[in-house]
Amino acid sequence: MEKKPYHHLPDGTFRNPEGSPKINPNIKWSFKIFNREKKKLDMTVPKEHVIEKERVLANLKKYEKDDYIAWIGHATFLIKLGDTTIITDPVFSKNAGPLIFGPKRFTEPALKLNEIPKTDIFLLTHNHYDHMDMMTIRRFPFKNSKVLLPLKLGKYFNKNGYGDVNEMDWYDKILINKNLKITFLPAVHWSKRSLTDTNKTLWGNFLIEYNGIKLLFGCDTGVGKVYKDIGNKYGPIDLTFINIGAYNFYPIMPYKDKSVYHTNPEEALDVAKNLNSKKVIGMHWGTFVLSLEPIMEPPVRFKASAEKYGFKKEDVIIYRIGEFRSLKKLLDYN
Repeated sequence: MEKKPYHHLPDGTFRNPEGSPKINPNIKWSFKIFNREKKKLDMTVPKEHVIEKERVLANLKKYEKDDYIAWIGHATFLIKLGDTTIITDPVFSKNAGPLIFGPKRFTEPALKLNEIPKTDIFLLTHNHYDHMDMMTIRRFPFKNSKVLLPLKLGKYFNKNGYGDVNEMDWYDKILINKNLKITFLPAVHWSKRSLTDTNKTLWGNFLIEYNGIKLLFGCDTGVGKVYKDIGNKYGPIDLTFINIGAYNFYPIMPYKDKSVYHTNPEEALDVAKNLNSKKVIGMHWGTFVLSLEPIMEPPVRFKASAEKYGFKKEDVIIYRIGEFRSLKKLLDYN
């Protein structure tokens, strides 16, 4: 009988890479405490955080013939590489939860679902509500897109009319065309959408290789020695997208600024360093209140710590919601 990989458990569930940190099972979540502390947050959104819609639509037209990366909000990006447009973890609902429940957006998506350009690839990193949005999946206008997603999540797309659904295990590769290859890689996270499905579906990062350029689109992740392994095997990475928000759950958790499954801004830089990443984009902030740090704190700490982790400040990148940047300018190539 063939031996299963470490992350496959006998009961059909999954676990993090060997040596990953583990959450304390004795810590109990409290919505009462969370909601009490959440009310103390200053919800003022600086005007410069969001680009006005007219300019977003103008830039969509302006960059249509270029390779670019645009931030729609949270973990939703448009990545255009040649004739291929990728969308990542698209969430266009008003809240991150079932039906009308869950955290509500405090910033709108840069584009409405009916305004996005034709997409060719739909990347999904895991099943949490702020990444896998059933309203978006049901109403997505380009169901002929090639869907790449973790093991055991394909059924949500098959029953909603998608024709090219590809479940992937860690280290699986898919050649999109002669210039573009995507590999699914481990992350330190978990999966859950209900009381009975904890870790029954996989989670992970996507390595996008395009004409010699390597982009790593990160799943939500905590720190883990697996990132040195990935860096040694696949690095150097030209640009890493990584979560920098949702790290402070104190006083529910006994420690501030620390989450097993979400890097804080400094840990995000450490992960990027371990990946041998040349540049890094901070994401997973400025859209939903998922934790208790000040809503505009993550990018400030991220930028401030750049040099401590061996990055130039200009290589630690913060987008505005709705911002487009050409890949050439981002990566400094001709």
